[in-house]
Parts: sequence; C-alpha cells; structure tokens
Amino acid sequence: MMMGIAVFRLLLASIVVTSLSAQAADNSLRREMLAAHNAVRAKVGVPALTWSNKLSGVAQQWADELIARNQFAHHPNPQYGENLFEISGASATPSRVVDAWASEASNYDYHQNTCRGRCGHYTQIVWRDTKSVGCAVARGHTREVWACEYEPHGNIAGEKPY
Repeated sequence: MMMGIAVFRLLLASIVVTSLSAQAADNSLRREMLAAHNAVRAKVGVPALTWSNKLSGVAQQWADELIARNQFAHHPNPQYGENLFEISGASATPSRVVDAWASEASNYDYHQNTCRGRCGHYTQIVWRDTKSVGCAVARGHTREVWACEYEPHGNIAGEKPY
C-alpha cells in the first residue's frame, strides 16, 4: 500500500510540474509577444496593446487546426484581424515572428497608403484602433504555426493604420 501511495504522489507531482511548466511557457509567450508587438507600435506612436486570453484561445484553436490539417490559411470567416507565421524544420521565437511581420514596414508607403508587395501583417500590428491581441503557437513533428488575433481588426480599405 505504501508503494502505491508513493507512486501516486510521484505521478501527482509530475502532473503539477508539467502544468506549472506549461503555465510558465504560456506566460513567457504572452509577455514576449506583447512586448514585441508594443515595440513596433511605439515606433509609430500608437497606444500599446493589451493581452486577451479570449483571442489567445481563438488563435490556439486555429493554429492547432492548421497543424492537424497540414494547412496554412487564414480563417475562412474571420471575426478578428489575424496574422499567421509558419516555419518548418526549426523553431521560432515570439520576437522572430513579430520581426518577420514588422519587416513588411519597408513595403508600406504611409503618404500614399499603399503597399509594394506584402505589408498587411505590419499594418495590422500598428493599426491605431486595435486594442488587444492574443497569440498562440501549435507544433507538429517538423512544423510550427503561429497565430495572432487582433480586436478590433485593422486593415480597413482606404484607411491609414495610424
């Protein structure tokens, strides 16, 4: 009986440590993603974003689905603004993900409010009316999908982001 109790305690301790590790990773992702987004926003003088657990949950569900289906696409009926990032054969960090999106700033002409190539990820990050963000990552065997959801969404045709 003592052996059974010892095994149970060890198993319970393992579950608690795993849960705490996952929680620490979630907190780290939240902190790093929010800091990276807000650093980009500060460069153009728009207010900092706040973190949304609701949006993070939406992002996690979508990233998980994309991994499970082996796809990479935006929500077919989006309720929020959305940025996606995919990497294969390696892992990314929150700063690498946001930096990739923010690098599109060089494609954006503020005065003409036009893009040369792709710039929608960048303009969503700096959209002045966006107040909150939630992000997540899903990992497959050799692939990661990162998703961020934004509320309210940006990239409204004809409007400047800031």
